[in-house]
Amino acid sequence: MNHSNTPYTHLQPDLILDAIESIGFQCNGSLMALNSFENRVYQVGIEDSLPLIAKFYRPHRWSDEAILEEHQFSLELLSHDIPVIAPLVSTAGQTLHYYQDFRFALFPRQGGRALELDNLLHLEWMGRLIGRLHAVGASQRFKHRLTLDVQTYGIEPYQFLLENNFIPAELKHNFCFTMDALLPKIEYCFRLAGRLDSIRLHGDCHAGNVLWNDAGPRIVDLDDCLMGPAIQDIWMLLSGQKEQVKIQLNTILDGYCEFHDYNPRELRLIEPLRTLRMIHYSGWLAKRWEDPAFPLNFPWFNTPRYWQDQLQHLNEQSELLDGVIEEIDGV
Repeated sequence: MNHSNTPYTHLQPDLILDAIESIGFQCNGSLMALNSFENRVYQVGIEDSLPLIAKFYRPHRWSDEAILEEHQFSLELLSHDIPVIAPLVSTAGQTLHYYQDFRFALFPRQGGRALELDNLLHLEWMGRLIGRLHAVGASQRFKHRLTLDVQTYGIEPYQFLLENNFIPAELKHNFCFTMDALLPKIEYCFRLAGRLDSIRLHGDCHAGNVLWNDAGPRIVDLDDCLMGPAIQDIWMLLSGQKEQVKIQLNTILDGYCEFHDYNPRELRLIEPLRTLRMIHYSGWLAKRWEDPAFPLNFPWFNTPRYWQDQLQHLNEQSELLDGVIEEIDGV
């Protein structure tokens, strides 16, 4: 592994502080790395002011236009009083800044605690928040960001895993057999769901991307925002046994439908979307494996045990998709 060519090799503390001071802030020397792997995120002390959060974007991941669409979406949501953490706008009207080989943005620091997924009041509140977010998200389309579909979240990461020899030789036949059956099933589930609206989404709306305080939930990290079906921002908040999930889903939808229409056919996409997320996640880890932060923080990835477990999970998902298809075809 050639660490000298990794994306953040030259992102040293002096460079970080110099970058922030280059746009007019006076740093006090305090710098603390925060938990982030895709990008590099730091809390930075500012003279005579509250600390700021600086996000240094991973080079070559998004185009400038895609990052600016993320920023614009955040600011648009904020203008509708939807609680998101949006980037700061400079006196020159800019949200995306450049220093040497890096692009970065600054955000206000926000405190909060974790969302309680077993708290129905929290879930109904989240439903209202997501409904409001989607009402804005449906008003126009992204032009430069991904669309969540079988190609982007299934076929492409699968191809990357194969082309870069991540699948162990002894499992490759069975893994490919499973994937080559699974991907058409996902495509079929999407077709069976019928015509669905694709709207601007958060895209990664799990509990870790929500801060909770006395004012309620606040959405953070729109780095993965994209076009896709609304249910993508709902299903990741569901957990537990079947009856628990049903109660949670109904609770979220009670709040959601106060602000945005809900298409019940999208329920058919929960298991297909869950499967795509599993495939996409493996591909994401594989694509980042040359970054030394990833082997350090994900030591279980790319081990024989990981791929054995992944194959088992994908086979289980394949059976669940069979059930979804059978249920829809029987209607």
